[in-house]
Amino acid sequence: MNTNSTIPRPGTAPTRIVVFQQHGSGEEKIAGIRQFGHGITITQVVDITANLPAFIDEPLTLLPTDFTADVVLSFLKHADLVDALAILCSEKAIPLVASGQKVANAITPFTCCGLGHTDRLGAYGEQFGVPEFRVTLAAGRITRLEVRRGASCGATWLVAPKIVGLTPDEAQSAIAREVQYLCKADPSNFDPITGKSALHHAGHVHIKALNKALAGLK
Repeated sequence: MNTNSTIPRPGTAPTRIVVFQQHGSGEEKIAGIRQFGHGITITQVVDITANLPAFIDEPLTLLPTDFTADVVLSFLKHADLVDALAILCSEKAIPLVASGQKVANAITPFTCCGLGHTDRLGAYGEQFGVPEFRVTLAAGRITRLEVRRGASCGATWLVAPKIVGLTPDEAQSAIAREVQYLCKADPSNFDPITGKSALHHAGHVHIKALNKALAGLK
């Protein structure tokens, strides 16, 4: 069973999200948020489909500037567009999440499942980011794995049923492997500190989350 127990309190206004992407680069994340998120409304998706030069003189001419939101998610690939969006969001006092990017004035986890807790992101930050599980064991095997927080691509929720029935040792390797199959991060993106790729990082944070849940049973 894989349910999301972090449903916002009744009466809480939905967190409004605007998404910026290029050639559909954020579609898997959008689908994951819509399927597994609660109390969240994606009010606008801006998809840049033009073929762009290596350097953009005036990137703001390609981006709408009249949007309002509680959170902006960037899946833009072009550095000039990301930089311009970050400045624009800063001027509007809207938090920008740009996973896997290196840009000032934004929240930039290495992967979407590497986002830590912050009170700036409303329901999105409560439900999406570094995974959190609640696990149930019986006779040395996992009988239930409840997802309390997970990756915005939905991978955390999708792999949870595949872990049920495994021993804790079996589950560690299985959850990393299954998450990496689904991960949409760029496999060529390496963390210069750990030397791990985005795919390895996604697997590692899920193993760590599972171990933390298992440790809580002791």
